[in-house]
Amino acid sequence: MENFSTDRLRLAAQFVNTTSAPIFLTGKAGTGKTTFLRELSLRTYKRFVVVAPTGIAALNAGGVTIHSQFLLPFGSFLPVREPEGNYTDRFGFISQLTLARKHPLNQLRRDVLKSIDLLVIDEVSMLRADILDAIDYRMRSVRRKFNVPFGGIQVLFIGDLHQLPPVVKDEEWAVLKQFYASMHFFEARCLRGSGMIYLELDKIFRQQDETFIRILNNLRDNKPTLEDIRTLNSHFKTQDEIRQLEECITLTTHNYKADEINRRELNLLKEKPFFYQADIEREFPENLFPLPQEIELKVGTRVMFIKNDTSGLSSYFNGKLATVLRLDEEEIVVEMDGDHSEYALKKELWENKKYQINPETKELEE
Repeated sequence: MENFSTDRLRLAAQFVNTTSAPIFLTGKAGTGKTTFLRELSLRTYKRFVVVAPTGIAALNAGGVTIHSQFLLPFGSFLPVREPEGNYTDRFGFISQLTLARKHPLNQLRRDVLKSIDLLVIDEVSMLRADILDAIDYRMRSVRRKFNVPFGGIQVLFIGDLHQLPPVVKDEEWAVLKQFYASMHFFEARCLRGSGMIYLELDKIFRQQDETFIRILNNLRDNKPTLEDIRTLNSHFKTQDEIRQLEECITLTTHNYKADEINRRELNLLKEKPFFYQADIEREFPENLFPLPQEIELKVGTRVMFIKNDTSGLSSYFNGKLATVLRLDEEEIVVEMDGDHSEYALKKELWENKKYQINPETKELEE
């Protein structure tokens, strides 16, 4: 997919560039949401920052976490100035007044938030309604525009509500349900009457098998047909049959189980191992590493790409499988699954971004 190659992607870009309305851009996996975000940064005149609910999500989106950018304390936000009761004492609930007095923004963040025209929030399925109201309160306060949502800037929400939901504890929900029908971001008070534009991307670029796409879509909507079930069951394997397979992908509930399986399979390969170290510069916490700091590979190792190709050539995508064909200290060549094409890997860059205003040019910088 290149240059907003579907009508809805072009329409989404047009809405961003020509309106100030909030936009919810959604779509199932592989429809181009991440690519849209990357392309938009090259084609919009608006100054924007990208935020996400978690560190890994922010890293993948090329942004920062919501709590970091807005200096929000961890806990729940009550969308009122001073709530009745002693919620703040009991469970650490934060009101508008508490946020303003006890958790003020520093000048760096205030300058950044004053300068932007657009706020992009990625992976919004995980974004809680109360946190969005906290963002709204911050923006109104910083920009001194208390009567318009987000202080008058546009907000672009990107994500798939069929993915990870917002997390809220029972004791938090016991209080928050007085203000919200649910914890999904669209229940936030700041979006009421906002006229949010809804755009759903429906063309899948990541898969080509029409039958597989149909089954995935039906499962996603919890509407599998009998034909879908029969197709899936036709691929069922017993434990004995699985043991005879040369390879298969195992989905596990914990990282350590996946590590055990990968280590076992790697040890079965008798080829010479090569070790590759990540280059880490400046501040980059280990808990945000997208991969181990050191990777061991051998000829025959099965690998999976965990990032989309940013070159514009679409040589690979997040989830693409391949096999190491040859390697040395300087180069790794893999054979792609599917078309069996060869590809020489290149180093990928992940950035732990922070935003600031250049005091001389007054430009927004990362």
